Amino acid sequence: MLPAPPAMPGCPPGLEYLTQIDQLLVQQKVELVEALVGFESNNKYEIKNVLGQNVFYAVEENDCLTRQCCGPLRSFTIHVLDNFGQEVISVTRPLNCDRCCCPCCLQELEIQSPPGNTVGYVVQTWHPFFPKFTIQNERKEPVLKLSGPFCGWNCLPDIDFEVLTLDETAKIGRISKQWTGLLREAFTDADNFGVQFPLDLDVRMKAVLIGACFLIDFMFFESNQ
Repeated sequence: MLPAPPAMPGCPPGLEYLTQIDQLLVQQKVELVEALVGFESNNKYEIKNVLGQNVFYAVEENDCLTRQCCGPLRSFTIHVLDNFGQEVISVTRPLNCDRCCCPCCLQELEIQSPPGNTVGYVVQTWHPFFPKFTIQNERKEPVLKLSGPFCGWNCLPDIDFEVLTLDETAKIGRISKQWTGLLREAFTDADNFGVQFPLDLDVRMKAVLIGACFLIDFMFFESNQ
């Protein structure tokens, strides 16, 4: 278990470790019942550093009816906990219809750290062919852009969503969905993601990009039961 880093001025409590790293691995845990009978359960994730050490745990809060009726479209709150069980990030997605052909049906996340203190948002930007998002700060001011590949990506082993500067002229990071093997891909919707960002990026925006990873998982890689 990683020791708790010392508190840092201006850094939300619990996010101090994010100041030291530029990438994370987000692994969704395979649920046996879900894999065997298709009964959708709350998503759970382990968030690790490049050495494979657990940095955070993430657990979806939802009810059975919402999971089964709404599937990947469902609203959710994901609680991100440190190794000591303290909640350091809260990610909330409201229920909204998901129709890429309709500009009024766009997805949005609110990220809080610590819970109760908003640090940013992930807002889907309408585009007819490409998944695009704007990373915003707590005042809903645009900070970064996030852009995925053309919609027909299911045959690709790895799928990159590029983190771009606001003018979209430079790539500064990415969220990558990684191939996990034929059996796991075929019979579960448990996914692995790599999240890369600049080492000197504000830790609040690093937390928002972690939240964006969850939204990408639900929107594009969750099985529709």
